[in-house]
Amino acid sequence: MRVFIANFGRENYEWPECRRRGTVATMNEVSAQQLWEAGDREAYITSRMRGKTAAGLTPTRAVAARWYNLMTIVSDTSDDIWIHRDGEKVWWTISTSEQPTFERKTEPVGFKRDVIVCHKPCAEWSDRSRTGQELFWRSLHPKAKDFLSTEATLQELSEDYAAYAAALINGADLSEWHSRPLWRRKNDNAKAQHNPVTSYDEKRIAAYREASERMALTVLKTVKTANGQEVVRTLKDKKFLFNDQASLERHILELVERQEHRCALTDLRLDYDERGGDKQFFCSLDRIDSAGHYEPGNLQIVCRFVNFWKGASDDGEFRRLIKEVRTIQSPD
Repeated sequence: MRVFIANFGRENYEWPECRRRGTVATMNEVSAQQLWEAGDREAYITSRMRGKTAAGLTPTRAVAARWYNLMTIVSDTSDDIWIHRDGEKVWWTISTSEQPTFERKTEPVGFKRDVIVCHKPCAEWSDRSRTGQELFWRSLHPKAKDFLSTEATLQELSEDYAAYAAALINGADLSEWHSRPLWRRKNDNAKAQHNPVTSYDEKRIAAYREASERMALTVLKTVKTANGQEVVRTLKDKKFLFNDQASLERHILELVERQEHRCALTDLRLDYDERGGDKQFFCSLDRIDSAGHYEPGNLQIVCRFVNFWKGASDDGEFRRLIKEVRTIQSPD
């Protein structure tokens, strides 16, 4: 059984319908849906990269590829747990084996696109655990809030987090997780008002603005000490080709939005909580061509540990190796 955290359209416009009908949903523009139905993944990705994200930005290839997968995941889901946050309530359901329906509609928000909405039947949505306890967002452990909410359309939880989510909706004992050092530390930070930020609110905006400022300052320090001077060896000449620090910060924020808050190389979710988050997942500014400069078109946002692993490696080769790691199959 898989566990998904999900949203249903921009501003969650399809959520009331999902709740009423007992479904989970996703949608494609009409032309994109035709390519998905034909199984033409490459044409789908290429066409979506010509369009815009909900924020009005040109999507990356990784984002477009994820959109292609969304329709497959939702239409094929069966016996999976789906979780959705609606304000202060946490709702959940389990998908069934019934066939999905595909319906054309005009979106009521945003660009008001003509889309095909896929509704996959599920059990009736519930905001209570199986033991009858109401599931309030404010009552969740601060660490659980990190992974039980997402800005993306959907996110599949890791095995451990999925087990926690299942225990939560079953009304089971959660002390196995809450007693862990990282969870205790997260709780202590929350009590000290260093709350994790997991949604598009003022705290979230402040967090990734803080991250953009940190990355911009790091760049400025780097170019000052890497201008071809002789130290023990000749350092790479890294030029700063933005007008000023503010211009770079704006560009970083645009990259964060364009990448949908995910690492450009691994698609892992980025972390912005500079006080209580996982440092290995903090945003890190990477030059796509390490022999190039700090300029538009040569920058991407990755997880800190990914930037460390990549080092000065060729971007294409590093992506190939990441892909190889992902496709390794466990022995039978």
